[in-house]
Amino acid sequence: MLTDTACKNATCPEGKARHRLADSGGLYLEIAPNGSRRWFAKYRHGGKERRIAFGSYPSVSLKAARAECDKARKLRQSGADPVLSRKADKLNKSASNATNFEAVASEFHATQRSGWSDTYAAKWLRLMERDLFPWLGALPLKDVAAPVLLS
Repeated sequence: MLTDTACKNATCPEGKARHRLADSGGLYLEIAPNGSRRWFAKYRHGGKERRIAFGSYPSVSLKAARAECDKARKLRQSGADPVLSRKADKLNKSASNATNFEAVASEFHATQRSGWSDTYAAKWLRLMERDLFPWLGALPLKDVAAPVLLS
């Protein structure tokens, strides 16, 4: 088991690419030659060895890293992959709260505009405002389906 003092005083031996100090439950502190220290946990999912990062020491303390490792272990026990679960959470947080067609289309225009010419961007928005927003703009996005578009 690691102690906070051991984490603080750990160094990477000269000539090694990295040095690992093991704690319990697959948690370890990886020390790089430049002195950076990062928390990781090893686990197996789908027959393959994987690892999940928890942050850098000292901004993530030993106690916090153990708590994160315990959360990841509980996710694994429920059958989920902690890395994929974290990615899904991140995508859900960054997802838009736009719920109607007009809001989503406007958001799409804003994100794509930098890759489009000014003329095309203006034309795209003008056509949406003229042809689609009056009929589909207020509809919830989940209700916009092929039959609605065809009518």
